[in-house]
Amino acid sequence: MQSTKPQVVYSIVIPLFNEEAVLPVLALRLESLLARLDAPAEVILVNDGSSDTTGIFLRAKALHDDRFKYLSLSRNFGHQIAISAGMEAASGEAVIVMDGDLQDPPELILEMIGKWREGFSIVYAKRLLREGESRFKLRSARLFYRALNRMSSVSIPEDVGDFRLVGRNALDAFLQMPERDRFVRGMFAWLGFKQTAVEFDRPARAAGETKYPLWKMIRLAVTGLIGFSDVPLRLAIWGGMGVSVLALLYGLYVIGLKLIGGQIIEGWASTMVVVSFLCGANMLMTGIIGLYIGRIHSEVKQRPLYVVNERVGFEDSKAVHLPAARSA
Repeated sequence: MQSTKPQVVYSIVIPLFNEEAVLPVLALRLESLLARLDAPAEVILVNDGSSDTTGIFLRAKALHDDRFKYLSLSRNFGHQIAISAGMEAASGEAVIVMDGDLQDPPELILEMIGKWREGFSIVYAKRLLREGESRFKLRSARLFYRALNRMSSVSIPEDVGDFRLVGRNALDAFLQMPERDRFVRGMFAWLGFKQTAVEFDRPARAAGETKYPLWKMIRLAVTGLIGFSDVPLRLAIWGGMGVSVLALLYGLYVIGLKLIGGQIIEGWASTMVVVSFLCGANMLMTGIIGLYIGRIHSEVKQRPLYVVNERVGFEDSKAVHLPAARSA
């Protein structure tokens, strides 16, 4: 009689990029967590084009422990896309996304599962304290989310990253979202469903260096702002109108002085100031519009969201094809 493999209930998705220093500790804590879960689980390790020994370690782990699965992307597609690739490959009824630097403690997943069992479709981890992060990063992040929530019709929770549990109903809806420039935490907020938070104190990195320097944080912020708000376009319109009104008032002022016989001092400096101001405002507004046009250009090309180089531990040898995220 042929035995059947138990149905996976929990899928833990971990995107990794050059994290060789932390992998041994991560593996031990994940094994301890799997032993405490109340149902069968899988761990999907997504190698996002690492250039160190991360891929070697992950592949070996998947070959020697059938609870671990290895998904290797053909190059570095970025954190948000690596998350999407792992979630598409997940087969569980509850999918948990966490970072591999152990700033997202695996043990918190048990509390997330408890909330999911209560009927919540999405359970996100909210940070109370954030060790090892500068005041500038903390204040800028807080300011960004407050500004984004005021400009967007979608309320995105503050002090929340991508560490979350997603039920199958919410995940299936997420996988149908086709955009290429992704702000995953905003996409889940847009979906709605019944959501709640579990709070935790976020520790510092266990080892290695952050993979989200300032320029990547700025890029992610711009992606979120453009993806969930058209306020920059409206500001460009109102800004253009404001500059035009100021230019008109200045023109009327000059004409008025001429009519009453006032003295008009013609100078190169004042002319250059006005011209430079108008040119700068024009370039700023054109740039804002260009960002949105660039997003449209990226979407209409219809390229795959990511490309899979290797899969280890999965029952099928080919990736699932969905309109939102196709893999090769």
